[in-house]
Amino acid sequence: MTRLAVCPGSFDPVTYGHLDIIERGATIFDQLIVAVFDNHSKSPLFSVEEKVSLLKQSTEHLPNVTIDTSKGLLIDYARKHNADAILRGLRAVSDFEYELQITSMNRKLDEDIETFFMMTNNQYSFLSSSIVKEVAKYKGDVSDLVPPLVAEALRSKF
Repeated sequence: MTRLAVCPGSFDPVTYGHLDIIERGATIFDQLIVAVFDNHSKSPLFSVEEKVSLLKQSTEHLPNVTIDTSKGLLIDYARKHNADAILRGLRAVSDFEYELQITSMNRKLDEDIETFFMMTNNQYSFLSSSIVKEVAKYKGDVSDLVPPLVAEALRSKF
């Protein structure tokens, strides 16, 4: 039986923390769809098309990972793609409360799709796209936080 998981996020931009979860998830699930969702509560720096391009290039070494987009509910997307699971990354305890609310709602909407939480590697526990954008905005070095192509994309934005 093929096990398919969806790894959702806004990925604005993709960081090594995201890639840590994606790479490790790709070893657990037979197929992993990384789904770029529009988060209307955030003001994105990158367009959806740019995010997809950066993700595709950053994950091209992972044959069982595909990149896609969605604007609707995560649970609807997962159901449409016959996903068995949703893979979410956690950095710290502060992420858990928010993730618990989302997971509880998803479970209410479809109890057959499980959510798996994966703790990010300790070296990325502080890392967020927001922090990366802030550092890049003021010309700080983000080379150990994001892949080189993302660092270049950030430089061109600022």
